[in-house]
Amino acid sequence: MEFRETLRTAVTAILGRKLRSALTMLGILIGIAAVMLTVGLGQGAQAQITGQINALGSNLLIVTPGSATSLTGVRGGAGSATTLTLDDAAMLADRTVAPDIEAVAPVVQTSASVVAGDNNWTTQVIGSTPDWTTVRARTVTEGRFFTADENAAQAPVAVIGTTTATNLFGTRSPVGQTIQVHGATLTVVGVLNTAGSSITGDQDDQVIVPIATFTQRIEGSTGLTVSTIFISAAGQDALSAAYQETDAALNTAHRTTPDTADFAVASQQTLVNTVATTTQTLTALLGSVAAISLLVGGIGVMNIMLVSVTERTREIGLRKALGATPAAIRRQFLTEASLLGLLGGLAGVLLGLGGAAALSRVVKFQVTPSWPATLVALVVSLLIGVIAGVYPAARAARLAPIDALRTE
Repeated sequence: MEFRETLRTAVTAILGRKLRSALTMLGILIGIAAVMLTVGLGQGAQAQITGQINALGSNLLIVTPGSATSLTGVRGGAGSATTLTLDDAAMLADRTVAPDIEAVAPVVQTSASVVAGDNNWTTQVIGSTPDWTTVRARTVTEGRFFTADENAAQAPVAVIGTTTATNLFGTRSPVGQTIQVHGATLTVVGVLNTAGSSITGDQDDQVIVPIATFTQRIEGSTGLTVSTIFISAAGQDALSAAYQETDAALNTAHRTTPDTADFAVASQQTLVNTVATTTQTLTALLGSVAAISLLVGGIGVMNIMLVSVTERTREIGLRKALGATPAAIRRQFLTEASLLGLLGGLAGVLLGLGGAAALSRVVKFQVTPSWPATLVALVVSLLIGVIAGVYPAARAARLAPIDALRTE
C-alpha cells in the first residue's frame, strides 16, 4: 500500500469516528496548550520584572544603610543600620576614589500631602541632586530639571511626575504653578517623562526637589538620614568595577570590613540575573508538571488504537487475505496514531495562542509563548502518537488472516 493510500485510509478512519478521535486528541491538546501557557507566563513575568528593574536606571548600583540578605543578590554585613551621609555620596562622586562611577545621587524621601490650589494629593516627595536624572535614566518633557546652583541655594523649586501633575493640575500646564509641601511653597519648574510602574511603585507619582531644599524647607532638619544612594556606572562593562570601588570606599569611610559592613550594595545586573534564574526554575518546574498531561494524552491514544484494532479485526483479516503485508497493516495504524498526535498538537497550539492573548488581559502583562518550546511540544506530540501506536500496530500486524476473518 503506497503512503498516499495509507494516509487516505488513516484520515478516513479518524473522520469515521469523529467524537472518539476528538476525545483521544483532547489529552494532547490540553498538554500542548498547558506547556505553551506555562512557559509563556514565566517568560512574560520575567520580561516585566526585568523591565521594572531596568526602569530604575541605567547601569545602576543601589546603596542602602544596614545589612542585607543575599537572596536578592545584595551584599551587606551583619552590623546594625547606620546612616549613609551626603559625605558618602560626595566621596563616591570623586573620580579619584571611584573612576568607574559616572554619577551619584543621594536620596531622602517622605510621603507627604501636596496642595495645589483646591486640590490635594498624597505622594512621594524625594530630595536629591541634579544627577538624579542621569542615574534614574529619566528626562523632563516639559520645563526643566533643577540645577546644582538651585540645590546649593535651597531654592524652592520642584519637578513632578505626570500622575502627580494630572491629579493636582488636571489638563493645565504645571510649569510655573506653585505647590505646598509641609507648609513650604515650591514652584514647579518641570514635568518628568512617563516611566510607568516599577518594583518600587508608580514612577510617575512623585515630586523631586533639591536635597538641600528638602532638608531645610520641607523637613527643617540637617540631620536627616540618606535613605538611598543611587550610582550609575560609566558603562555596562564598568558595573563590576564600580561595585568594587563603592564597596571598598564605603568600608574605608565607615571603618568596617566586608563581614561587618553597615551598608548594602545591590547591583542592577545581579537583581536581573536573580529574577531570571528564579523565573526560569519556576517555569521549568511548572512546565514539567504541564508536560505530564502529554504523557496522559499518549496513553489515551494507545488505548483508543487498541480498541480500534479490536473493532477492525475482520477488516484487518480481509486486507491480509487480499494481499496486504504485515508492514502495510503496521504502517496504517502507525499513521492513524501519528495523525491523532499531530492534529492534537496543532489544536493545542491554537488553543495556547488564544489562551495567551486572554491570559495577558487577566495578569496585566504580555504572556509570550515560546516558539522553540512550542515546536518541541509539537514534535513531542507527534512522537507520542507514533510511540502510542507502535504496540497496537504490531498487534494488528501479527493477526493471522484466517483467525481475523472468523472474528464476530
